[in-house]
Amino acid sequence: MPLQNRVTPDGEIIMTPARGLFMGNRGGRLHDDEKRLGRRRWVTKSWIICRTAFKNRHRTVMGNSYTELFFLDEVTALAAGHRPCFECRRHDAKAFAAAWRRAVSAPIPPRAANMDARLHAERLSGRDKRYHVLPIDDLPDGAMVEIDGTAFAIRGDLLLSWSPGGYTEVRPRPRNAECPVLTPPAIVCALAAGYLPVWHDSAIALAGPSR
Repeated sequence: MPLQNRVTPDGEIIMTPARGLFMGNRGGRLHDDEKRLGRRRWVTKSWIICRTAFKNRHRTVMGNSYTELFFLDEVTALAAGHRPCFECRRHDAKAFAAAWRRAVSAPIPPRAANMDARLHAERLSGRDKRYHVLPIDDLPDGAMVEIDGTAFAIRGDLLLSWSPGGYTEVRPRPRNAECPVLTPPAIVCALAAGYLPVWHDSAIALAGPSR
């Protein structure tokens, strides 16, 4: 039976056999000795996106250490409010911080702790997901929105519907409308400032190369 360790765009942690392209964590252990989640959904404000393989390290999933979480792709992880890890994804983490700096016109890239504090405020309302209603025309590629209860990723003039196993449907991107945005505003700004997230292959199959 699959473990409850797969993260959806709205930050929920579900049970599914699919594992996706990336691993991550939320700062510590969320599971018990039977590999079951309790009520807690994070330990610290440091929610990160990691590679599934790094320096030939081997882990027992939901073992004695932190709870390993998995994401369909980086677009999904960013929507849930995670950021690239500075250890196993250092190049991407530096590119993300540089885009963040450009977005806010800061003199130097922000520290991880500063990004984590802002993201924690933007991704949650109490224990629940915080939605930000924004004009869809202004959203960059890689941002995710919710329409009629379904999560969609923006890719050019298209919306791609999300599922645990991949993107399954494409529809035209609406215009002149506001919608609930899943991706935290600071990450939306980093995407707009040039950060390029990793997409699942199903997105490329549906919508072609990113434009």
